[in-house]
Amino acid sequence: QLRVVESGGGLVQPGGSLRLSCVVSGFTAEYAAIGWFRQAPGKDLEAVSCISSTVGTNYATSVKGRFTISRDKAKSTVYLQMNSLKPEDTAVYYCAAGALCRTAIPRGDFHSWGQGTQVTVSA
Repeated sequence: QLRVVESGGGLVQPGGSLRLSCVVSGFTAEYAAIGWFRQAPGKDLEAVSCISSTVGTNYATSVKGRFTISRDKAKSTVYLQMNSLKPEDTAVYYCAAGALCRTAIPRGDFHSWGQGTQVTVSA
């Protein structure tokens, strides 16, 4: 069984940057892709980005050009570098492990989820 743990959230001013980390431990053959999702208060879960060795990366339109996903396989860690942050990026960010990294980043492709880390963008 996989364990997924996010970290790196916090409070940042508009225009600032944060880097989120996601560490996956356990039977690593159980996943081929890592995704980031977020949920703002009162809103549905939204896909942000995903990465896999076969596909590469995918991004939601709302974050393309501002967020960058990357991985360090040796550390079993995936990062989400978030630049030019906006108040509308405020949300709980979740990392998830799954089988596929498709263009639409469907939630159903991911089976192991972390507890989330809060990101607040405010002056």
